[in-house]
Amino acid sequence: MRPAHVALAALIAALWGVNFVVIEIGLDHFPPLLFSALRFLVAALPAVFLVGRPKVAWKWIVGVGIALGVAKFGLLFTGMSLGAPAGLSSLVLQVQAVFTALFAFVALGERPGRTKLLGMAVALAGIGVAALDEGASGSMTGFALVICAAVCWGVSNVLTRKAAPPDPLNFMVWVSTVPVLPLIGLSLLVEGPERDLAALRGLDWAGAGVIVYVAWIATVFGFGAWGWLLRRHPASSVAPFSLLVPVFGTSSAALVLGEPVSPLRWCAAALLVGGVALTSLNIGRRRAVETDTVPSGPVPLAVNERA
Repeated sequence: MRPAHVALAALIAALWGVNFVVIEIGLDHFPPLLFSALRFLVAALPAVFLVGRPKVAWKWIVGVGIALGVAKFGLLFTGMSLGAPAGLSSLVLQVQAVFTALFAFVALGERPGRTKLLGMAVALAGIGVAALDEGASGSMTGFALVICAAVCWGVSNVLTRKAAPPDPLNFMVWVSTVPVLPLIGLSLLVEGPERDLAALRGLDWAGAGVIVYVAWIATVFGFGAWGWLLRRHPASSVAPFSLLVPVFGTSSAALVLGEPVSPLRWCAAALLVGGVALTSLNIGRRRAVETDTVPSGPVPLAVNERA
């Protein structure tokens, strides 16, 4: 990879890591399900009119939209609103690589090798250590919802692999159209119209800036740039940069939000990052990293969101 492309990959990881801090700030302005709906609404519009027609079957767009947009992000935002710290969430969410490998074995017949099985065991040990740390002082309900979000991310990764979108940006924009109405419906049902209307009436520059960041910077730019890199370099060269996401997420949460990082959390971080590396970056196997880390940032297409 050229130095400029390395810098771009590191920048995307930083944007996705900081995204967890931005989400934490956004949850002070919006209920979690409404916030997630607004994120996808702004990500889809006006981009959906600019990227052209969908390049994969609608069943894959709808499937990924529900698994990734409604389930994964709905659970993640709700878990963080219930007390799961931003830094810990950015770290724990990476266990999606383990669930991706498990679901790929069940649905696609991709048998994990010994290295991948070892990585899965190490990552799950990291989840156990993180649970001990969070159980001592934090919200276990929020922590459990973040784990459930990682499970849903694994499902969406397998669906994305089956869809094999030729244009990741086009795919992500169309996927973003699916969760909007279901999330608004869930928000009205669970969070209530009064709370939603109060949040929208109180919209200020900070709230608008948060939505722009998570929608356009973390989602549209992040996914588009990541897909651009994947079209020019092997996945085994690009995907390792996704391991920087929890590094940036944890450090930015400590610096901006003042989140403490206990010795147990350092131990959990080492186990999780090491386990995900072994699970996702099984060098020498052709399938090792194509979908193990589809974001988070956020999750990333062919990365976790990401968020």
